[in-house]
Amino acid sequence: MALKVEIDSGAGFCGGVIRAIGTAERFLAGHPSGKLYSLGAIVHNEQELARLEKLGLHRTDSIDNPQLQAGSMLLIRAHGEPPATYAAAAERSLGVIDCTCPVVLKLQKDIREAWERVSSAGGQVIIFGKIGHAEVLGLLGHAGGNALVVENPEMLRTMLEDGRIRRDAPIEVFSQTTKDPEQYSIICKLLCDSVQGEVTVHRTICRQVASRHSSLEKFARGHDVIVFVTGKESSNGKVLSELCARCNRRCHTVGSSRDIDPGWFRPGDSVGVSGATSTPQWLLEEVADTIQNLAL
Repeated sequence: MALKVEIDSGAGFCGGVIRAIGTAERFLAGHPSGKLYSLGAIVHNEQELARLEKLGLHRTDSIDNPQLQAGSMLLIRAHGEPPATYAAAAERSLGVIDCTCPVVLKLQKDIREAWERVSSAGGQVIIFGKIGHAEVLGLLGHAGGNALVVENPEMLRTMLEDGRIRRDAPIEVFSQTTKDPEQYSIICKLLCDSVQGEVTVHRTICRQVASRHSSLEKFARGHDVIVFVTGKESSNGKVLSELCARCNRRCHTVGSSRDIDPGWFRPGDSVGVSGATSTPQWLLEEVADTIQNLAL
């Protein structure tokens, strides 16, 4: 019996990534002899990065890269950047194409305003996110580097116990836009239960990302096998692939069709193919076609 393969209709690029990649493609199409530098990976997917590099998009991990001469064009990816990056670009006379996701832009503004409110009262801004993640680094910059980043409930408990989080002052808490909504709820409840000061909770997880959790759980439970496609550096991919694995014991995470093992499948299996918000549709289709054409 042939395998029945279905691609998750909710998988693929989120709106912010679509906007950034589309902007890069249009610039490169209009400047065939020029170069465009992305400050960091425009998307955390190795296959898509290779495709874009062929079009002329070059990655730089530092604004101090000597290849960035005056007049060079610098793309700010959807993750966003701290204010210092824009100041440095202006100082070096770099052109900037700002592709910060509108959801992230609003979050940056909200954190900046929250820090202005609580700092005078000895309060704190807390961000639920991944330490060192590009979006989180940008958010920290909008709080003058003074916010605390919490990765999980265990870290939060430690910070409460050692006094890094004050229990008697106002706290405003935010989440990185791509985090797990359930984990964020746990973080917020723990804070509210542990401190005497006022805790203001901001709902900052992207709606598109948040809705994916419930729909992906249903998708994962509805198939015999799940193949989840994601780049190694994708924070969102890690969260969603772990969700799939909790819902379906026969879940396998791959980077491309080359990682597929025919031994994962049985004749007649229903196979669901899904991916992160950084996984391109063409790669999902390539993986699905490879599975469909397996000889079992």
